[in-house]
Amino acid sequence: MTQIRQEAEIHAPVEKIFAAIVDLRGYDRWLATSKVFEGISDISSDPIALGTTWSEPGPNGVRHGTVTEFDAPTRVTFHAPMTMRPRLLGVIDITVSLTLTPGQESVRVERVVTIGIPWPLKLVQPIVLRQFRVESGRMLIALKHFAESQR
Repeated sequence: MTQIRQEAEIHAPVEKIFAAIVDLRGYDRWLATSKVFEGISDISSDPIALGTTWSEPGPNGVRHGTVTEFDAPTRVTFHAPMTMRPRLLGVIDITVSLTLTPGQESVRVERVVTIGIPWPLKLVQPIVLRQFRVESGRMLIALKHFAESQR
């Protein structure tokens, strides 16, 4: 398993940041689609809570996610294994944990992505991890921009 850790300081209330993160239906308000993120569908409950499930289809495969930790407004974890296309490439095991630590004037958002690469993808693992690193950073930048522009 490999971990990608990234952080952002966001000047907005912790409740507002957390609400944006867990509003899976509202991601299109602040996170543009990309080559690897096309949106979220089939969300099982609203509002989002522990055990909520969803699908995230993309060009490389489909993630089937579950909220596995929900401690508003400071921590949420998503387990979203991605079944690759074609299926013979296996399943990338993905867990994304976000921890929000409020300070006096800002909130530190730490995003940790834990990734298990199946053996058929081991040769291209550096490329796969780079995609995850770029997308994780893009998500934090978009979240920061959205939360700070809504003040």
